[in-house]
Amino acid sequence: MEQALRTPTQADIVEPSISGVSWAAVLAGGTASGALTLVLLSLGTGLGLSVVSPWGNSGVSATTFKIGTGLYFIVMAMISSAIGGYLAGRLRSKWVGVHTDEVYFRDTAHGFLAWAFASVIGAILLAGPASSLIGGAASGATQAAANAAQASGPMDGYVDTLLRSDNPSASANPADSRSEMMRLFTTGFRNGSEFNPADRAYVAKVVSARTGLSQADAEKRVTEVTAQVKSDLDKARKAAAQLALWLTASLLIGAFSASLAATEGGGIRDGTWGKKLLRR
Repeated sequence: MEQALRTPTQADIVEPSISGVSWAAVLAGGTASGALTLVLLSLGTGLGLSVVSPWGNSGVSATTFKIGTGLYFIVMAMISSAIGGYLAGRLRSKWVGVHTDEVYFRDTAHGFLAWAFASVIGAILLAGPASSLIGGAASGATQAAANAAQASGPMDGYVDTLLRSDNPSASANPADSRSEMMRLFTTGFRNGSEFNPADRAYVAKVVSARTGLSQADAEKRVTEVTAQVKSDLDKARKAAAQLALWLTASLLIGAFSASLAATEGGGIRDGTWGKKLLRR
């Protein structure tokens, strides 16, 4: 008896023919979010240049600037994503005969899709200038290598070791010495370490011959410069990690803001948002 009563009720449920995703609304919200992101990014660049000064004891510190930049990324993501998600929820088609929970889920999905579209478009737009810069730098490096007397290769380090002199002369070609030192630095720090004892002793000899310092002073200078290189590399690594964390946080908050704003926009579109307030 109970099964007989349930069957007609379930048979009367008809799925609406309208698609569950209004792609026009998603594209509109995503485009608006991407455009607003560019505007806020330009504004943030101008504000950042205004607070940074090349003079000592003027402007904000590096730590304050990094934290301020990260917070601005989050605020920028919240504003642009919320507006884009709101437009996606407000402009979507009205679903008739769909349960309230399903409407809430679809609105949330519309906001998320608008955020995803804006993020992909933003990544593509930013990848273009980055590729141009990288391509220009690669072209410049290739041209410089072509004009050099000897191109650097993977075997150059071994050849340098074979032809290394026990008594470097100050009259040697400065360009050759600089190239050899650069190869030694690159090889040493590329593996996450530093000079091996033989390379360190040779570098100290070259420094002593080129600068006129004693062997002890030359070794001290090599140690100081090596420590400075390691410190700068460590700072660059930490700065890159912090920037990645700030960007990740801004993306996650942007996705949440877009989804939440889409539910509000969809509720206003269907006229249920005011009813919810009256119930409260």
